Amino acid sequence: MAKVLLIEDEWQLGQIVKDSLETRGFEMLYASDGREGLRLYQQERPDVVVLDIMMPNMDGFSVTAEIRKQDKFTPIIFLTAKSQTADVVKGFELGGNDYLKKPFSMDELIVRIKALLKRFSDHPAVREMEEGSVMIGQYIFNYAKQTLSRNNTTEFLSHREAEILRRLYDNKNEVMERKTVLMDLWGDDNFFNARSMDVFITKLRRYLKEDTRVQIVNIRGVGYKLIF
Repeated sequence: MAKVLLIEDEWQLGQIVKDSLETRGFEMLYASDGREGLRLYQQERPDVVVLDIMMPNMDGFSVTAEIRKQDKFTPIIFLTAKSQTADVVKGFELGGNDYLKKPFSMDELIVRIKALLKRFSDHPAVREMEEGSVMIGQYIFNYAKQTLSRNNTTEFLSHREAEILRRLYDNKNEVMERKTVLMDLWGDDNFFNARSMDVFITKLRRYLKEDTRVQIVNIRGVGYKLIF
């Protein structure tokens, strides 16, 4: 089931689109302004974003620019008033993929969404994600290859670094217990092994420092939490 984020400040239109897409099998997220929409995007990581250009707090262009700083592939569809057609050029330059003029039919919107999903599912970077990589903020982490990439830079992780990062990701936004990891990877939770693990955590923080939204937080006496 594809997850669609709709950002539309006309509440009535937003509810119509949301209800219509839900009846067609889509999982829907809805925000009535740009700032809330960006927060939902960062929290939920939808498969497609459908957004109006003119919105309060943060317009569609600004939302798109922020999304593209950390995600080059999630399809974005603009909804425009007839008089805003010229703005579509700017939207494409910022990283938008398609647009629809208001008023539009639900069938047309669904066709556009499905076409973008198919196109981007065939993208090499998307295929790589499906074959073992995950997004951690602006980074692509490939556990099998033990790589952490951002833009055109790739960090090759050690076995222990990759194992720790995988466990942090599996428990993202929750506490990863220190003792459990020490027993799994070192076979003993003694002082020296704990200090060794601290060194690996420090290295991972350094690798992830370019995205300030990504943090590995120390939960004193318990373990660590990966937040993004």
